[in-house]
Amino acid sequence: MSFTPPVNAIQFLLNYAVDFDAITALPKFADTNAELVGDVLNGASVFARDVWAPTNWDGDQNPARLNGRDVKPSPGFKAAYEGFVEAGWQTLSVPADIGGMGLPSVVSVGVNEMLYGANMALGLCPMLSSSAAKAIEAHASDTLKDIYVGKMINGEWSGAMCLTEPQAGSDLGPVRTKAEDNGDGTYSISGQKIYITWGDHDMADNIIHLVLARLPESPDGSRGISLFLCPKYFVNADGSLGARNDFSPIGLEHKLGIHGSPTCVMEFNGAKGWLVGEVNRGLTCMFTMMNEARLFVGVQGVAIGERAYQAALQYAHERVQGRPIDGGKTDPIVHHPDVRRNLIDMKTRLMGARAIAMATAAADDLGDHKRAALLTPIAKSYGSDMGVLAASTGVQIHGGMGFVEETGAAQHYRDARIAPIYEGTNGIQAIDLVGRKLRRDGGEAMTELIAEIRTIKDLAVKSSSDMSSCAAALTQGLESLSEATQIVLKADEKDALAIATPYLNLCGHIVSGALLMKAAMGGQKANDPLAENMMQLARYHAVSIMPLASAQLGFIQAGAKSLFSFPLLQLADL
Repeated sequence: MSFTPPVNAIQFLLNYAVDFDAITALPKFADTNAELVGDVLNGASVFARDVWAPTNWDGDQNPARLNGRDVKPSPGFKAAYEGFVEAGWQTLSVPADIGGMGLPSVVSVGVNEMLYGANMALGLCPMLSSSAAKAIEAHASDTLKDIYVGKMINGEWSGAMCLTEPQAGSDLGPVRTKAEDNGDGTYSISGQKIYITWGDHDMADNIIHLVLARLPESPDGSRGISLFLCPKYFVNADGSLGARNDFSPIGLEHKLGIHGSPTCVMEFNGAKGWLVGEVNRGLTCMFTMMNEARLFVGVQGVAIGERAYQAALQYAHERVQGRPIDGGKTDPIVHHPDVRRNLIDMKTRLMGARAIAMATAAADDLGDHKRAALLTPIAKSYGSDMGVLAASTGVQIHGGMGFVEETGAAQHYRDARIAPIYEGTNGIQAIDLVGRKLRRDGGEAMTELIAEIRTIKDLAVKSSSDMSSCAAALTQGLESLSEATQIVLKADEKDALAIATPYLNLCGHIVSGALLMKAAMGGQKANDPLAENMMQLARYHAVSIMPLASAQLGFIQAGAKSLFSFPLLQLADL
């Protein structure tokens, strides 16, 4: 169950799938160069392989446990986290003026994929800490920033987000946790929060919770929710830690996967908190945290899919069963055509999803926030879906051994399955894409993306290599994407919601294939020795994955009637 981070794949996409030269030309990234990035990626690879990856199985088999008011993490996690903090990985893409390394976010995507692949459950802790710190930096008072941001950035303190309640999940309007003004600049927070990832542990000295709560007389629904900062331990004037705040975990969820990540039920009993942002604007502040987290959940999907792929590839090289069509009795199953098809399908889909995640981060680095916002729900959903698909295929390649725990294939599938659910289900991502990101601006951002993809198609048509299958597939894909976009823009609300997920999937198929083609042609132009391998993946995508877009178009053309024409009362039985 070893894991070797895919440094070559990440580096290749960084060089050729995104406009990294344009990123490093920006003044804020003036100190970033290819040599530095190579050193960072290689260093992260070694750390992920040698320090984090060995803790993955123990985390699954020995979950975090509740001990009184405290949570004790899985064996080896604390030492692995301390190594992470000591090496400074938490500060990677944090701006230098607030204590970070100031590297581009697209580099952070590559590094974090390695860490999530090594141990996804452990990787959730710094992911949430980074997002929480950025929300505090963006919305909190200078006093709160001075106290908390620095130590969260370096990992000495961790962060958690407390949104969900038993009656308030995807819809946070029904939040009941109460906040009362103490009259001294602080608030008293009372209520119960569930599904709080890394809500408690002893790996960091303090845990800073961002809590959604409702003040008296606030409006009903999401318009009446405020955001509060509640530290596990109060901070004294000299920066030392003081007494414990009045909240604690009262239970841990027993989950399908990510066993090493404690998912807490948190009880707030008049806990002291400080307002972050404006009263009744809590969701606006929280989305600063959630938008970054959504991108990195997509990266998690790619990461766990990569780990599942590596395990399946290793097993396929070792397992002997049957005689391959052009081999001998002792040849392993990797020589069977269907096993080979499964492997190349996993690899291609993951590479495409990886490229979307990197393109999303690159858009943010370049200041193209409209493009980043458009791609974020696609990156989250497509990456997490491809992770589940790859992990499921990995179980299949293992055969019966995939259905038992000792190979680790089952853990990959169990761990992967959460990514399409948390940080906003993939159905909600699809609604966000068609509602907020597409229809709100009349399709302007998507039109710009389609124009850029069209230039990739034109380059493929003119390419000296055999890109005919890629050019033909992308031509058809662009027609499907353009038509689907116009349908969504003109649809009524019911139709738009009914076709949202097929539309997102269509986008994922087209954008991923286009980025693989861009990378392959860029690598070829640079005479990169790995360019032909990427070219083969682009060709496979063109004949096997991109054509799926036209199937999605058929559903989009049908609209809501394909869902609602069947009688509701007969869904149970014909």
